[in-house]
Amino acid sequence: MAQLRPITKSSEQLNALGRCEWLSELAWQSLIAEAELTPKPGLVDGRGSGSHSDLSLDLMRRSADAIAPYFTRMALVSAEAQMNTSLRAVVASIGREAEAAMLRATSGSNAHKGAIWVLGLLVCAASLSEGSPPEFVAEAAGYLARLPDRARPQAVSHGDVVLERYGVTGARGEAYVNFPHVVKIGLPALKAARKSGRTERDSRLAALLAIMLHLDDTCVLYRGGPEAQRIVHDGAARVIKVGGPGSPKGNAALIALGQELVSLRISPGGSADLFAATLFLDALERDLERVEKDNSLVEENNGNN
Repeated sequence: MAQLRPITKSSEQLNALGRCEWLSELAWQSLIAEAELTPKPGLVDGRGSGSHSDLSLDLMRRSADAIAPYFTRMALVSAEAQMNTSLRAVVASIGREAEAAMLRATSGSNAHKGAIWVLGLLVCAASLSEGSPPEFVAEAAGYLARLPDRARPQAVSHGDVVLERYGVTGARGEAYVNFPHVVKIGLPALKAARKSGRTERDSRLAALLAIMLHLDDTCVLYRGGPEAQRIVHDGAARVIKVGGPGSPKGNAALIALGQELVSLRISPGGSADLFAATLFLDALERDLERVEKDNSLVEENNGNN
């Protein structure tokens, strides 16, 4: 009788599995860090629901928990795959499963649909190579995004409505051109703020504001049209002009912008998704074990906002 050999994973397989789990963990932590960053104008944070009536910080955390396993699956199927339409179809199917899991976890609220698309593509791209330069990962993610998804649902989304009304392509268009608001705006702003000596919280707020300043945000446009987008752009510019997060005038302007956006029910959700992607690529580039904490909730509880 032939001797049975134990079934074991090779060191290469274990390394690949560990990298995929690490990428998924970074994506999940980026979503949590984005949600917890406080004070964010018009967005869910440690103070409350912002401009949303159907979301809370607890729901954002539950949504992130629900979709995290799907990031692992995306990374695993991409790790040894060819970048082709077959991979695109598999990843798209997993993404739709992640959306369904999100909706179950939030009782129907759309907490992270855009982030599933954005971070899912970046996780897949990062798993294809040991290299982690943001530009490389974003370019690979853009290539994958541009491949046809023949099973894409025909239902009209908020992004489709905004594209028809205003010609803004949203998260899909951002991916098609290799995530410029992440690579060329969010990451440089984050690094510059850190280099200037700002705290991690204020550096992240600076990155978010930089994205808000430049992005035509489909979430903003869907809720309030071009006038709402003007308010967001002007408000972000005002905070930056008077000193940015961490300066007395900048902090005051940031709080005032948040109050204005909440009063008008304007939420820069597209900027938030791209900010989460900024945190992901930043952690990836720095080869961090995990996304760092920024002490937002501690500072908020101590009244230092």
